[in-house]
Amino acid sequence: MNYIEPLFRPPSEWKSLILQVTNGCSWNRCTFCDMYTAPQKRFRAQKLDKIAADIIAVAETGRSVHRVFLADGDAMILPFDRLEAICLLIREHLPDVTRISSYCLPRNLKNKTTEELSRLKALGLSLLYIGCESGDDEVLRRIEKGESFDSSLAALKKIKAAGIKSSVMILNGLGGTELSTQHAINSAKLMNAAQPEYLSTLVVTLPLGTERMDASYDGHFQLPDQHGLFVEMLTLLRHLELDKTIFRSDHASNYLVLKGTLGKDKDRLVAEVEQAMTKPQLSGLRQEWQRGL
Repeated sequence: MNYIEPLFRPPSEWKSLILQVTNGCSWNRCTFCDMYTAPQKRFRAQKLDKIAADIIAVAETGRSVHRVFLADGDAMILPFDRLEAICLLIREHLPDVTRISSYCLPRNLKNKTTEELSRLKALGLSLLYIGCESGDDEVLRRIEKGESFDSSLAALKKIKAAGIKSSVMILNGLGGTELSTQHAINSAKLMNAAQPEYLSTLVVTLPLGTERMDASYDGHFQLPDQHGLFVEMLTLLRHLELDKTIFRSDHASNYLVLKGTLGKDKDRLVAEVEQAMTKPQLSGLRQEWQRGL
């Protein structure tokens, strides 16, 4: 496989075949994200014959492939016909595949009908990773996400109506110290309305510096300290009213690893955060050198 690096994937796709059907991100304006800013990551869709050649090359190795992740960060921007063709190629040449997944920006579903998404589901596309980042409109405006509470919710409802599972990402600390509380509360409201199958939280990380974020926060973006991040997490958890959502906060960026199902594990998760705040020595917190993007 000849990838255009750097290449990113969700942690849970570590065993998957990474099929690069687009390069970069067509939006690429979010002030917190440096993933696709390198010159070689300028957005473009891969040609179908190149995608077919990659799939056939993998098939000819004789290795059994069970999961395929459609990279890069914006695969679902492809028109329905192209996505259908890709799924059909996977079905034809990689018959052992049981799950196809992809990142998905909410805006990418505006021009796709529920019926089209259902067709893709029938062809194996069964999981979409949605980077909502926040449910707060002010935070979304400041980070130039190009989305809102309403647009994110509409996409999540369309995904559910098509029978596709959604895995939503919320960024802990994205509102800075200034908007931390409303970021947590409104993110919880969005999740309560959407009831996604999976929910994960990551701590916002700015490896290339804060200049872009600073411009959105009156010249200075201040990430909450560890205690502030725990307070924000506690606010999020207390406002979440989920029926059966698998919750993970175990990404390397997090100080505290949290795992459970919401809502049955809500009280336990709240207690674990409270313990991390009052008795951190008992919580197995990650040290700074252990954390990363």
